[in-house]
Amino acid sequence: MTTKSFKEKVHFYITKDSKICGGEPIIKGTRISVRLIAEYENAGKNADEIVAMYPHITHAQVHDALSYYYDNKEEIDRYREENSEAYLRKKYKGSPWLK
Repeated sequence: MTTKSFKEKVHFYITKDSKICGGEPIIKGTRISVRLIAEYENAGKNADEIVAMYPHITHAQVHDALSYYYDNKEEIDRYREENSEAYLRKKYKGSPWLK
């Protein structure tokens, strides 16, 4: 009988697909990224408020996204930084469409 290692993390509601949201981890069947859920939590929103904003997801999905975030904080924080306004302004500085 095979058992999972204690250190293995299983996130039933989270997936990655290079064709969706640039490969960021998302809630399965949606385009809602773990990064977005983490940003809402950091802004003081709780699971009830997040589900109210996105009624097509469940509390279990929100909690799994947060669990994924805390299990992979460095990865998600990197996505958060790369999608920040300051980072994008610096990256595209001098582009004619950026004012």
